[in-house]
Order: sequence, then structure tokens, then C-alpha cells
Amino acid sequence: MTEPANTDQSAFSKVQNRLLLECYRHFKTEKLQIPTIPDVAFKIRKAINDPSANNSKIAKVVQIDPTITARLIRIANSPLYRGRRTIESCPEALTRMGLKAAQDIITSFALKTVFQAKTPLVRKRMAELWHHSSYVAAISAVFAHKLRGFDPDKAMLAGLIHDIGTVPILTFVDSIPGHDLDLRQLQETIRLLRVEIGVFILQQWDFGEDFQDVVRHAEHWRRDSGGSADYADIVMLSQLHSYIGKVDSKKLPQLDMLPAFQKLMSGQFDIDTSISILDEAQDEIEHIRTMLN
Repeated sequence: MTEPANTDQSAFSKVQNRLLLECYRHFKTEKLQIPTIPDVAFKIRKAINDPSANNSKIAKVVQIDPTITARLIRIANSPLYRGRRTIESCPEALTRMGLKAAQDIITSFALKTVFQAKTPLVRKRMAELWHHSSYVAAISAVFAHKLRGFDPDKAMLAGLIHDIGTVPILTFVDSIPGHDLDLRQLQETIRLLRVEIGVFILQQWDFGEDFQDVVRHAEHWRRDSGGSADYADIVMLSQLHSYIGKVDSKKLPQLDMLPAFQKLMSGQFDIDTSISILDEAQDEIEHIRTMLN
């Protein structure tokens, strides 16, 4: 769990990593397969951003996909939104959540279709990537729900896309016939290209600078933006919390010494409290992960 190195484009010619060189060449010549935002998410985002949109019109677009409609209603009744009565229809769910939150939630639901592969080995790596991303997304949503000034649904989506730049790299490996996967080369390629490719994808998807910053800084453990806490800080801390109990603690930075922790938790939680919050919220975290899956 080391901090990512900055992409040194001029040094690539000296790197003895054919996968890195080929993947980077395909990216720079626009031959790398970049995932498109899922069609249903695109249509719903377009409908929500229409100035003449209202809940009734948007509900008609959402209800084209019964699975997403059911998920939306379920999450409207989840602990993140639960009200005095049970929601039973799509328009009611949109009213309770608000259109902006619904847009982020629906995009999150649709994103799993991006994490696909054909060959068994790459499919396994893609599943592991989704498992990690959805776990970080759920933790990010819970933290945002507990902290002041953050939107849980936006935090969830930010957690899901923090590693989106890895997807085209795995897709590239998946497309090479008979490729004997060298894990060391794959890890180096992901480490050096993930950020640049990820930011490019979000720009193509018309995601804002705050989402792009999540990709840029999701593993910059000691990052100090100098301003107020942001979604990149939430996702970064959520990543670190996701490693607790799974990674040797000696390989992880001390949470309460990080600028992101001090900005987000100062005056609200200490390190033990932040961990206990997640322990107490395991049902909520699993509920969100189930919704995403």
C-alpha cells in the first residue's frame, strides 16, 4: 500500500515492461478501449439535467429499467433515507431523495456493467476490483452520512469511481490473445497509468473536477489540499479503513496523523470512534453493497 508514483512519461522508454509500454501507446493513440457511461445512467442523467424536468417525467425514464426502479425504492427506504412511512413508487423515491442524489445513486447502480471481462483470470481481477470499489463506496457513504456538509450518494459514487482507470488496463490485457499475465507488470502498469486514464474517463463522462480529484488523490495518504475537506479525503480515508484487518498495519500510515483525518474528523471523532462507527454500521455497509450488486 505505497503511495502512487507520478507518471513519468519520459522514462517509459527505459521501462522493461511491455504491458506498460503497449497499454500507454494504445492510450496515447486513442486505441485503448475506454468504457462508456452505461446507457441507462446516461439517459437518466440527461433527463435530470433537463431544465424542464420534474419527478413525473424523470420517473418515466427511470421506470424503463425495472431493476433500477426497485433498487431506487429500496434505497429510499434504507437507513440513509428512511422516513416515517414506506416508499412504494418511483416518483415518491425521487421526491424523498432529491433529483441530484437520485442521479448519483442510479449512476452507481449502473456502473457494475463496466467491470466486465472475458477470460477467467482477468474476470477474477475485475471482480476483485469491483469488490474493493463497492466496499470503499459503502464506507464513503456511511462516513458522509455521519459528517457535516457531505452528500452520502455523491460519496458513494466517488468511492465507486476512484479506481475506474484500472478498468481499461484490465480490458486491454483481456484483449491480448494467449497473453501470459505477469502480475508484477500488471501492478506496475496500474500504478503508473491508473490516474491519468481514470481522469480521462471522467472527463469523457462529463464528471466534475471534484470527482476527478478523487481519482487523482485516492491513494495520496499524506495529501493536504490546504483547504476544507473534500470527497477525495473521504474516499482516501475510506480506502484505509477498508484495509484494516486485511493488510499488515505496519504497511499503513497512522490514520489520525493524516491531514485528511484531521480535517474531516477534528472535533467530531477520534480514531477509535471512527472505527467503531464503521463496526456499528456494518449492516448499513452490507446493505449498500448489496444494493450496488
